[in-house]
Amino acid sequence: MLKYTTIKSRVYIEPTVISHLVARPSNDAILASWQRASRQLWEDYTDRFEFVISPIVRAEIQRGDPTAAQQRLAVVSSLTVLEISPEMDNLVEKLLDSGAVPRNARPDAQHIAIATGHGVDYLVSWNHKHIVNKNKREYINQICQAAGFQPITICTPMELMEDIQMKETPEKQLEFDPETYTNPILEECYRIKAEISAEFKTQAEFFAYLKALEEEDKRNGIKYVAYDPSKHTPPEKPDDDKK
Repeated sequence: MLKYTTIKSRVYIEPTVISHLVARPSNDAILASWQRASRQLWEDYTDRFEFVISPIVRAEIQRGDPTAAQQRLAVVSSLTVLEISPEMDNLVEKLLDSGAVPRNARPDAQHIAIATGHGVDYLVSWNHKHIVNKNKREYINQICQAAGFQPITICTPMELMEDIQMKETPEKQLEFDPETYTNPILEECYRIKAEISAEFKTQAEFFAYLKALEEEDKRNGIKYVAYDPSKHTPPEKPDDDKK
C-alpha cells in the first residue's frame, strides 16, 4: 500500500482521526488503541507524510463542545487546506447517486471527493460506517475512477502504519465489529456530520457553504492549495452521445 517516493506522500486527515487525537485518554480498550494510533501517526510520521485537510474538515471540527473544538482547530492550524471545485462537487453527487456513500452522509462523500480530486495518496479515518468500510472501499474507488479520477488509498491510521517498515511495530488493531462498534468520540463526530448534512437541501447549497468557509479562512491567513484540473480526466462519452 505504501508509495515510495522522494516527495512526501500526502495524507488527508478526516475529522474522526483529529477527534481521537485530542480527546481525553479512555479506558475503553478499542477506543484507547485508536487514540494511541492517532497520536503515533501524528507525532512519529510527520517526516514521512504531508498531512492535509479541507474546508469540510474545518467545518466539522469547529462544532460540538467549544473546548474540544478549540483543541481540534489548534492541532490542525498549521496544515494546508485543499480547495473544493465544481469537479469535486459532481463527484460527490456520483458517490451519493451510486449508493457508494449514503445520501444522508453528504459530508463523508465530500471528504472522499476532495481527497480524490486533489490526488492525495491516502485518506485516513476511523469512520467505518461510510469511509473505511471494507465492504465499500473498492466500490467507492470504482465510482471515482469511472468519473475520471485516480483512485486513492482509503485506510485507518493503523492500516497505514502497518504497511510501513519501522523500528517499532505499531500495535495491532483489537477485534471489533465495524458495523456495530461505536464510542463517545465517534458518536459526536457522527452527530456533527448529520447536523451539517441536514442543514443543506441541495449539493449546490452545501458547495456554496464550503466556498464561503474557504474565503473566510483565506482572509484569516489559512494556507490553501488550489485544485489542479490535470488530475481529472473526464470519462469519454458513449458514441451515441457524441452524435
